[in-house]
Parts: sequence; C-alpha cells; structure tokens
Amino acid sequence: MTSGAAASTRTVDVHAHVIVPEVEAAVAGQPGLAAHRELDARRNGAESMAVSGRMFGSRIPQLTVLDRRLADMDAAGVAVQVISPSPSQYHYWAEPELAKVVCRSANRGVAAIVAEEPTRFTGLGLVPLQHPDLCVELLDDAVGECGLVGVEISSHAPTAGRTIELGDERLEPFWRRAAELGAVIFLHPFGCTLDERLDHFYLSNTVGQPVENAVALSHLIFSGVLDRHPGLELLAAHGGGYLPTFLGRSDHAWEVRPEARGCLQKPSSYLRKLHFDSLVHTPEALRALVAAAGPDRVLMGSDYPFDMGVTDPVDRVLAAGLGADAEYAITTGNAQALGVCPPGPSSESVSPESFQGVKA
Repeated sequence: MTSGAAASTRTVDVHAHVIVPEVEAAVAGQPGLAAHRELDARRNGAESMAVSGRMFGSRIPQLTVLDRRLADMDAAGVAVQVISPSPSQYHYWAEPELAKVVCRSANRGVAAIVAEEPTRFTGLGLVPLQHPDLCVELLDDAVGECGLVGVEISSHAPTAGRTIELGDERLEPFWRRAAELGAVIFLHPFGCTLDERLDHFYLSNTVGQPVENAVALSHLIFSGVLDRHPGLELLAAHGGGYLPTFLGRSDHAWEVRPEARGCLQKPSSYLRKLHFDSLVHTPEALRALVAAAGPDRVLMGSDYPFDMGVTDPVDRVLAAGLGADAEYAITTGNAQALGVCPPGPSSESVSPESFQGVKA
C-alpha cells in the first residue's frame, strides 16, 4: 500500500513505541535500577541480552527521531500511530516519589511528540502499577493534563509484598476512573515470572509474552473486573497471547470449579468486552483471533520499531484474507470507534468499499 493510500484510509497502528529520554535521566543512578537490570538479565539470559542490546541500540533513531518515524510509517502505509513508551521504561521498582517523576515525564514526553504531528499521532502514558494508590492521580495526569488517550501497563507489578495482579482489589479505583474517562488501557507485558526457565532461545519473549498476556487477562476476567467496570476499554498487545484461542479450558473450569466463578459469565464471553492488536505473525493466527473475538475487537499493531514486531502491518492484515469489511475495521474503523485516531487532514473517513480499492 502506498503512503497516499494510507493517508486516505487513515490506517492506524495501535502498537508503536518511543523512548522518552527524560525518563532515563530520572532513573539514572537511582537505588533499585541495578537490581532491576540484574533481574532482567537473569530472565533473558546472556545471549539474548547481548542480541537485544545490539538490536535496541540500532533502533535508537526510530525510537527518538520524528522524521525517521514518519518515513517508516509512510513506507508501511501507516497514517497514524498510537505511540507508547517502550515497556523498558515502566520502572516498577521505583519508590512513590520517583515513580511519580517517571510517569509524569513519560506522559509529557509522549504528549510533546503528539503535539509535533497531531494528525499522525495519539499517545499513551504511564501509571505506577506498583503503587495502586497513585494510579488514579497519574491516569488523570496522562489523560486530563497531557491530553493522551490512555495509559500503558504491564501484566503485573512486583512489590516487596504480594505481586499486584490486574485483578487486585487495590486497583479498583484505577479501573473505575479509567472507565469514567473512557481511557484506553494498553496491556503490554514486560518480563515473565517464569524467570530462568525461559533464559535460552529468547523464550523469555516468544513464550513469556503470550503467557503473561494470558495470565493478566485471566486475572481480569475471573476476578470480575470486567463485570464491575463494563465501560473499561482494554487493549491487549500480541493478540492477547495464548488466551483468546484456548478459552475452552477456562470455560470448563468456570462450570465445574466453584473457586473459578468470580465472573458472572463464561470466560470466553469476555472476549467481546476486550480489544486485541493484530500482532500474531501469521495469517492463520489472525484469522483465528478474529474468529474468536470478532472483527470489531481487533486493531492493527506492529510493535514498531522492535525486531519482534513487523514492518508491514497493513500487508499482514490483508494477507489473512478476511474481506474488505474486516480489513477496514482492523486497520482503520475500530481505532476510530475506540477514540484513538486523531482527526485527519480532512473530516472525511474512508468507507470499507473505498478501502477495497487501495489494496496495493
């Protein structure tokens, strides 16, 4: 697809990252950073850490230079990116005051990029998931003060006490406020608690990310968060991981195990209350995700600019052969409905019929 076609169809990539330099400046030399990096190294293994270091270094221009990003978007046929900080900038080890600085810096850094190209970008900020009592304040900062469309969170937050899972009662005010604001919550795991079991072959990512997505979404579903907050707009990266296409076992547990009845309906029914990005890598997997969740619940995502992402997200959607209506919905329409697509150069939005004519 050409860049001109992208501009006319307003194709939206909901999974694209930036680095906010102010965040790294805030955490430099802080107690806890070294331990955090040691844990990351232990989970990934020496070989993957070395490869990732080279990969990350080579992508600094894409993560920080606006003109390079725009050129890559045009080449891929992407009109709009919903940008979010690299998950490496969560810094969930930070104590409350530093955590506020991290999140406020991230929120303002992302907002500044959006302000430079407001028809090409919308943005997601950060909240300190490790400090649930601060999450509402920092969500309000991201959405109310900085004009972002929501925030990005990981699958859990480690703490000195018990791990904060997404179904933790301490997060109830955060979910309530997110629903009130209509804020999009982008679930993007960082780090898998299977630790050294995944420290070879890059299993920490290829297996760990889908596992973490499935665990986090299961906590949300089984704990009843989605029942209590029906207006919550949650978008899961990596197609929701292993969860969407293997919920039969969860449904069975809901039917036969009393402790699995924390939600009002079968777990599989909640797929229609969630959103998923399209980053599942094969046409077969994308067709399965659409069949499970519905074409109106999947949005195009690339994981720009990292190596586990794709450089051709529009073409990947088209390759699944889903038909013009579903293709338009995934690349454009669902993002508009979710409220993460900025106004385009004109107020006209393309129809599925006209989208069919620009499949270059």
